[in-house]
Amino acid sequence: MSKFKNAIVITGVIGSGKSTVVNLLRVYGFSVIDVDEIAHELLDECWERVANEFGNEFISDKKVDRKRLGKLVFSDENAKKRLENMLHPLIRKQIFDSASELEEKEKPYLVDLPLYFESAPAYNEFESVCVVYAPEQICLKRIIERNNLDFNEARLRLESQISIEKKREIATYIIDNSSDLKHLNLEVNSFITTLKAKYHTLKI
Repeated sequence: MSKFKNAIVITGVIGSGKSTVVNLLRVYGFSVIDVDEIAHELLDECWERVANEFGNEFISDKKVDRKRLGKLVFSDENAKKRLENMLHPLIRKQIFDSASELEEKEKPYLVDLPLYFESAPAYNEFESVCVVYAPEQICLKRIIERNNLDFNEARLRLESQISIEKKREIATYIIDNSSDLKHLNLEVNSFITTLKAKYHTLKI
């Protein structure tokens, strides 16, 4: 049995609308472990280690220049690996510490983990996974419009992740976000109804 039996990982691909779904579920009162937020906080806490590893030019006022460091790690696989080796153990510990606290409430909570499948087996302790789904062409269109990228740049970002169709196949739950907000609200309500059937103590 999973150590974190009440955890539900929320994941997808870039452009599938995971953040929108998480924000909707927050409104319904779900607790959320925000992995991006944890990573950002830890990166700033580790500014001295970043300076030692990559150089002082990546630090400004005892904070990491995230944009500058991002440019480096996206263009240099070795630098990316070094940063991951520094941060990932700390991120995992904080996620699992937060999950242990939330388990005590005996109700479902969300782990907003964009690269859950890509990080395997680092997060195998979480078994329930909800994939926010939209077909690749829709994701591409959203990435191009939102991030102001050309088609090839958007495609490269999407292709750096496991395909949304593959993730959909192995998901525990699916929230379809291929249409408008009205459709998405219906999908989220359906997801909550499913959880209510499983967790009789869930009051939303």
